[in-house]
Amino acid sequence: MVSTLFKSFLGNAPDWYKWSIIGFLFLNPFLYYGLTNLGYDSGFIIGWLLLLQFIYTLVFSIQCYPLQPGGLIALQILLLGLTDTYHVFNEIVSNLEVLLLLIFMVSAIFFMKDLLMVIFTKLLETIKSKTVLSLFFVISAAFLSAFLDALTVTAVLISVTLGFYKIFEKNFKDNRISESEFDEGKAFLRDIIMHGAVGTALGGVCTIVGEPQNLLIATKANWDFMEFFWRMAPVTMPVLFFGLLSCVLIEKLKIFGYGAQLSDTLRNKIIDNAKELEQKRTSLQKLHLVIEAILGICLIFALAFHVAQVGVIGLFLMVLLTSLKGITQEHQLGGAFKEPLPFTALLVVFFVIVAAINDQKLFTPVINSVFAASEELWVPLFFMANGVLSAISDNVFVATVYMNEIVQAKLDQIITSEQFDKLAVAINTGTNLPSVATPNGQAAFLFLLTSSLAPLIGLSYLKMVYKALPYTIVLTTVGLVAVIYLI
Repeated sequence: MVSTLFKSFLGNAPDWYKWSIIGFLFLNPFLYYGLTNLGYDSGFIIGWLLLLQFIYTLVFSIQCYPLQPGGLIALQILLLGLTDTYHVFNEIVSNLEVLLLLIFMVSAIFFMKDLLMVIFTKLLETIKSKTVLSLFFVISAAFLSAFLDALTVTAVLISVTLGFYKIFEKNFKDNRISESEFDEGKAFLRDIIMHGAVGTALGGVCTIVGEPQNLLIATKANWDFMEFFWRMAPVTMPVLFFGLLSCVLIEKLKIFGYGAQLSDTLRNKIIDNAKELEQKRTSLQKLHLVIEAILGICLIFALAFHVAQVGVIGLFLMVLLTSLKGITQEHQLGGAFKEPLPFTALLVVFFVIVAAINDQKLFTPVINSVFAASEELWVPLFFMANGVLSAISDNVFVATVYMNEIVQAKLDQIITSEQFDKLAVAINTGTNLPSVATPNGQAAFLFLLTSSLAPLIGLSYLKMVYKALPYTIVLTTVGLVAVIYLI
């Protein structure tokens, strides 16, 4: 009975992974009550331990989707009383916009995949230089993320990359390409999607709408769209330039796992597939492409002018796309939700972790140590502290904690208005730039890691960290120098 239950526990995950999760679940209560009886602050210590355990489930997300092991850890947090369900619900409510974005906007993009495949196939056909193509992916992702949202842009990139993967897979199964060529194609797709993901961070830091925490920071600082952009520009523009330069250099030098080329054979397979589809395309299907293009333009304007919340716009984009394309059966709609809903559930699990971080004041010592330093060091220390914490936690939560602290410090006349503005810039850039170091820091990165695409192209947690490393070093270094000398 026990052996059978163990085999079913976490499905096909390796035995060593199953035993480690079981070990966590048995170890935590023992340590919690033991430390409590010894007079230690057990909530703080176990809180950090549980945070590290949750990160562990993310590291091995290809071995086992983190919803189940992470959810068990989150459930244990509630049972140990490190937070309560009311606080978790408040976290969900405060992040409802992000959840609606995932449920509706990302799902709506599913019905635009035909147009996206046509556009990016034309680009692959036109741009033969891998370096130029990579640079284009970074620039386009950065531009779109500045006016849309990083998660929406990432959903587009995933949809396109998944389309290319399926072409490679079909040709491999039909013995039209060799295994080595198939592996080469997957390596190429890993490079492209990672460049695009970093691009979302480069553009997302620039404007109010780029990342969820940007709007929060702008609201507390009382900045409008343009004021936010200009205050961030002394940091974001140099970072953008060096980020693009990094893209070119790592492709040219073929370092950190980049440099995989798309052979003429694979390129031709994509082009041949596109031509075959074009020949089979009916007049109605061509009209559907026009509809997708028109609604895509409307989407950009709707998001840029904030006609409604992002998730609400996504809902009605889906309604229009499906209505005009004649998609009216329930089973036809279901496929659109397969990609975002598991991640939406995972994000709610993460809110339990965030609630525990807040209730147990895990980051309070960091904040106190920053304010204890000399005033000249506040800006760089805030930038680095936000960066480190955002890399292992939720950057929206980190930004919220730090902004609340400096708002209170301003009210208490500990800091001046000028110092407040500088610290707000440091918090925004700190939560957005160094956080590319791990998938934990950026929701778009975590979405990519836990998507169906990641295991198909071999994009594991550690591989993402490794491939993001050159960008992490450059973005963090340039951002730190800029906040010290340019703001």
